[in-house]
Formats: sequence, C-alpha cells, structure tokens
Amino acid sequence: MKKFMDKDFILETETAQKLYHEYAADMPIFDFHCHLNVQEIYEDKKFRSITEAWLGGDHYKWRLMRQLGVDESYITGDKSDWEKFAKFAEVMPYAIGNPIYHWTHLELQRFFGIDEQLSPETAKSIYDRCNEKLQTLTARQLIKMSNVKKLFTTDDPVDDLHFHKLIAEDESFDVVVGPAFRPDKVINIELSTYIPYIEKLGEVSGIKIDCIENLCKALESRVEFFDSMGCVCSDHALDVVMYAPASDADAEAVFQKAMSGKKLTPTETEQYKGYILVFLGKQYAKRNWVQQYHIGALRNNSKRYMSILGPDTGFDAIEDQTFAKKLSMLLDKLDSTDELPKTILYCLNPRDNEVLATIINCFQQGGAVSKMQFGSAWWFNDQKDGMERQLMALSQVALLSKFVGMLTDSRSFLSYTRHEYFRRILCNMLGNLIENGEYPANVEFVGQIVRDICYNNSIAYFTK
Repeated sequence: MKKFMDKDFILETETAQKLYHEYAADMPIFDFHCHLNVQEIYEDKKFRSITEAWLGGDHYKWRLMRQLGVDESYITGDKSDWEKFAKFAEVMPYAIGNPIYHWTHLELQRFFGIDEQLSPETAKSIYDRCNEKLQTLTARQLIKMSNVKKLFTTDDPVDDLHFHKLIAEDESFDVVVGPAFRPDKVINIELSTYIPYIEKLGEVSGIKIDCIENLCKALESRVEFFDSMGCVCSDHALDVVMYAPASDADAEAVFQKAMSGKKLTPTETEQYKGYILVFLGKQYAKRNWVQQYHIGALRNNSKRYMSILGPDTGFDAIEDQTFAKKLSMLLDKLDSTDELPKTILYCLNPRDNEVLATIINCFQQGGAVSKMQFGSAWWFNDQKDGMERQLMALSQVALLSKFVGMLTDSRSFLSYTRHEYFRRILCNMLGNLIENGEYPANVEFVGQIVRDICYNNSIAYFTK
C-alpha cells in the first residue's frame, strides 16, 4: 500500500517518477488564464485567515459543503471564519475520489508544510497553523512560492487596467501580470445588461455607439488600448456557440432592434454574435493575439440562488448542446480571409473532447506550430480522470508534444498546486507509454517534451 500523497503521488512507474522529479517539478509556471484580482496582486493582499484565502469565492468547495447539507450561513453567509473552516473540515473526510481532497492537501503541504489530513479532529490545529503562516504569506509571496513567472488576469473591455500599469512599473515584483480581453458583455446581446453596458462602453471609448459601425469602432479602440498595455490574448465564454452569417445591414438591423428594447429572434441573436466574433477575431489576428473560446457551461441553474447570491457561486453545470458545425463555420469564416488568429478551444462537456481535438487540425497553418490548440481539461474536468481523458484525446488525433498545457482558471492564490497535479498526471501517462513499450525509452527526449508542455510551449505560443 502506498503512503498517502507522498513524493511519488500519482506516479505509478519509475519512468513516470523520473520524468516528474527530473523534468517537470522545477519548471516555472505560466498561468495564461485565471481570475485573480489584479488589485490584490498590486496591493500584495494579506489574508485575515485561511478561510478568506481558501473558501472565499471558491465555488468548488461551496458545492461540496451544500451537498453535505451545510447551511448557507457557513458557506457564503455571516458565520465567523473559524465556523466556516470547521464546517469545511467536516466535509473533507467524505470527499473520497473528489479532486478537492487532493487539491486541499497539496495546498496544505506546499504552502503551509502541513502533512496531516484535514478533518474535524485536526481542524483547529490546522486553522491556527495556517493563520500563523499567513501573517507572512501575502498574495505576491504565494505567487512567487509557486514559481510563477507570468500570469494573465481576465479583464473587461471597459477596464482602465490601472493596476496592471502599476504592477508593470513596480521593479520589486518580477512576475509579469498581463491583461486578457474578455468581451462577453458586448456579445451577450440577449441579456438585460446589454444596453447599459453599451452605454458604458461608449463612455469609456469616447465614441457614441448609435450604430453597429460605431460599436465596432469602440471595440477596436479598446482592443488597441489593451494591446498598448501588453495584452496578447482574449477570452470568450461561449456557453452555447452561436453563429449565423450576417451582412453589415443584418447586424445593423439586429443592433437597432436590441437597443430599442425589442426581443430578438434566435436567428437574430446568432447573426449578431457571429458578426461581432468575426470582427473581433480579425482584430486579434491583426495584432497576433491568441483568442480563447470556453464552450459548454450551463450557468445559474438555480434562479432562486441566483437572486440571492448572484452568479459564479456554484450553481453552474455542464451544457449538452451540440456545437461542432457552428464552431466550424465561425472558424472557417475567419480562415477564409486568412484572418483566423491563434485559437485555444476548451470544452466543459468531456463528450466533446474528440470534437475539439479533430476540429483544431482542420485549421492549422504551415509555418505556425500548432496554431490551433485543444485547451486543457477545464472546470469540472480539471481532475485526474478529466485531465487523462483530455490528454488522451489530444494525443490520439494531434500532437500532444506541442500542447500549451495547464492553467488554473481560479480566483484563489493557493490554486497553483493544480499545475503540479497536472504535471504528475502528464508524467504518469507518458511514463506508462514508455513502460508498456508503446514509445522508446528515450527519457531525455520525452523529458524535454514534458518541459515544453509544462512551460516552454505556452511561452512561445503567446509571444507576439
């Protein structure tokens, strides 16, 4: 019987252990998609407790607590930090097989030097020791401890990127913190938030947005501003991929209808979204940006809790709509004029792994190494089985060796152990291929592939 989460955790063979310890473990981290608060990075936030650092905003943990029947007051409510932590500790022993059990204990080990398992019996001791350590572990120190060299936050087009500018000017912090352009609010024309957002975009851009042409001018001005601030990528939540061909006149008619407060037809919504996505894709290609499409979230399923707690609080699920044809049409529209930017496609439904893994190779381009990427196992899939399935799908129909690797997609400064988790799973997979005689035992060559997937490929991919 193996020891619980020891140095060879997940690594089943000697080859896997060699690949991880000699090639993967010490590689830096480039976290090119996360939801960290850039102001907290600049101000070097000091956390009042492990509860704030660990449970604040972490809907992964909140979902488990709700499933065990924990009252909401201990999750997002007004109970004390200790009471909330104690309730989470009660849940932990029951989380067998859940990735949060692994993440929790990796974080305890790596950041706090604690090897005990979290449980009601150990909760108070662990709580006190973590809080003592957090007296000197600030946001920046957590990033540096994780060997992060570069990270991109997620930023709305109307953001002024003030804190990005301040961080870039701060010579005492040598981690690159870049913005990523997230224009979901201007694309989601069907939502009640659309008209107020367009007004805000007009104010920020200094352009009166009274037609589709001026909307595109406003967006281009914001893309240009982000570019001047070092931005090299965008990110889109395409929960449902919508695309229908649309002329300038079609898009104008839909825009005017929406701005007058009238309800759009499904076709009109698809025309508008496709039109804006194509326009933005061309802007990204012009500047050699990377665009990222996150596909397949079914959000805010509990309308009751949405009204109480708002979005991103743990009430999202996996969407099961098909999207391959419309996604292909969207990519092809950009490709038809040779204006398809570098693109990473992520799916939330693991059923769609092979769909994306095959679509990317329809739009690769000579002279560009893996221009199209099938992104890492995302959200509900960033666990052992999900990562293995994504890696397997990619390796079966494309070049795993040119994969840009893992990201955290997290709001927590403690989530960087997910890169370790991924690296162990990757090394175990490649080690098994060698041990099973399915690939030559050239460990040095495979070790370089591991290093590339861990860091080098993403650095090269996001370089303009």
